[in-house]
Amino acid sequence: MDRTSILVIVVCVVLLVVWSYVLMPKLYPPKPLPPGSTNAPVVTVTGTNLAPTSVIAPPQLEVVAATPRPVANTNVTEELVQVKGDKAEYTFTSHGGGLKLVELLDYKENVPARRQKQPQTNQVATLNRFAPSPTLAVLDGEAVQGDGIFKVTRTENGVRAEKTLTNGLSVVKEFEISSNYVLAATVRLENHSAQPLVLPAQEWVVGTATPMGPRDNGQAGGVLWYNGAKTDEVGASFFSSRGFACIPRVPPSEYRAGASNVVWVAAHNQFFALVAMPQQPAISVIARKLDLPRPTGEEAQLVATNAPSPQGYETTVIYPGLTLAPNQTVTNQFYLYAGPKEYQTLARLGDRLGNNVDLVMGYSGFFGFFSKGLLLGMNWLHSALRLSYGWAIIAITVIIKLVYWPLTQASTRSLKRMQALQPQMNAIREKYKDDPVKMNRKTMEFMKEHKVSPLGGCLPSILQIPVFFGFYRMIQSAIELRGARFLWVNDLSQPDTLTVIPGLGFVPFIGIPGVGLPVNLLPLVMGGTMLWQARLTPPSPGMDPMQQKMMRYMPLMFMVFLYNFSAGLTLYWTVQNLLTIAQTKLTKNIQTTPAAATPGKGPPPAKGPVLTPPQKKRK
Repeated sequence: MDRTSILVIVVCVVLLVVWSYVLMPKLYPPKPLPPGSTNAPVVTVTGTNLAPTSVIAPPQLEVVAATPRPVANTNVTEELVQVKGDKAEYTFTSHGGGLKLVELLDYKENVPARRQKQPQTNQVATLNRFAPSPTLAVLDGEAVQGDGIFKVTRTENGVRAEKTLTNGLSVVKEFEISSNYVLAATVRLENHSAQPLVLPAQEWVVGTATPMGPRDNGQAGGVLWYNGAKTDEVGASFFSSRGFACIPRVPPSEYRAGASNVVWVAAHNQFFALVAMPQQPAISVIARKLDLPRPTGEEAQLVATNAPSPQGYETTVIYPGLTLAPNQTVTNQFYLYAGPKEYQTLARLGDRLGNNVDLVMGYSGFFGFFSKGLLLGMNWLHSALRLSYGWAIIAITVIIKLVYWPLTQASTRSLKRMQALQPQMNAIREKYKDDPVKMNRKTMEFMKEHKVSPLGGCLPSILQIPVFFGFYRMIQSAIELRGARFLWVNDLSQPDTLTVIPGLGFVPFIGIPGVGLPVNLLPLVMGGTMLWQARLTPPSPGMDPMQQKMMRYMPLMFMVFLYNFSAGLTLYWTVQNLLTIAQTKLTKNIQTTPAAATPGKGPPPAKGPVLTPPQKKRK
């Protein structure tokens, strides 16, 4: 396989990834669910850990309805209790006896992409906003929740919600506020009657993943759960009405998975997550797509009037039915994390609990290894050297370039050697053109004899692909970049929009329907550097003029694909291009000499550049 084929394959893979995860959701957004779906934002996990000494009935999953009923009698006035922690404020409700809202005091709901004045809300980032069901409420659980109206009281360091049913069952939920966005929750089921109580399987609310604000399209949100070995995520693509190759399909009404191995569940968006970590794993996890209320008031000014309704993803877990003996109590404990996707905080929590909860960052798999290393390196440069995050990204790019420098130098030499040997290789192809198998064998023998490889020119590009995708994934969820400024950029996690040209929202790929055409400077600079780099890079040996022209203008396609990507990613790519251009100019005059052809082996040299070995200096 020659260098052209390898490069084309790499480009095709990149374009396929960009098409699948970036363009398709924008061009073919999922259709909203029919009216009647429940609304809900980001929430926490709860569940009743029903593994006591009493007899446990087999799981009765059929009792769970596809559309959950209200968790409480809405004719009864709702009582709210607010508790303020060190970094968040929590609101608990009597309707369902759970956590209704989490307000993150250190983070604004909306970070403007431009520094000029524009409408923005003064609200803080929230989890569980507009949720119809609070955390730790039971859906279709009359046998456990009754009418859903709990007595909620303030305790020394949290909240207590309790209810006694007519059959003698008491449900007590206690929430204790801890530090670093963590809550400890305990649920007790107590049988105060003289008869055994048979409880059916229960569906406990975990939460709902919702957009961060009116400008968030929700594509980065979803449900993530961990089975002790790996994570699985459900989001917009799972519930999309567009199938493979844009073929229409009927989207599923819900997602179900798990086999008594649900270690933790997270309802998350791009930068925040609400994670429930039960003491004992749940039977299974369920996710449903929900319609959320459209923005109103000052928030309505931030979105187009014809924009689709926001979507959320409700999460619940299933616990099995059981029989409670008289005076028996069953207890289930949880740790709830409701805060930012801050890797070091999540890693410390995961180490303490031994459940790898830091995987909620999305740093699993092959590319996740690079994402984790790049994030830790960026944070170290920011804290140790007092660099802004923009300069930290530039510093990491320079370090990566220095690491790859010897390999790139070797690639340049290999490419020049391949160009110098091209006449001889063309002579081999011409001599054995009627026997392709022999032609390929003779070509490979000739290349091996002169110690050149068709992979030499492409190897640096191939090896940098994991770094690029690692950078992309890291920037996607790094809370440190949210609101980080650099030069004219107001937020490195968003496009560096300078202004918006109204009336041009119809422009394919880069226009925002109903808003206009954003003017993003960094992608334009990136595209210019890519064109410059393409003109400096010598064409691959044997590439026909049409292929050369296509590869020369391929950067324009990348500029369009990355036009609305975050400024942090385009900053990395722009600096990478500038360093490559500088390296190309520095190595432009490198002279390489292949070993002289052995007499009797291979065809005679054809017309072309004559390579002479360097003369040794006489003493």
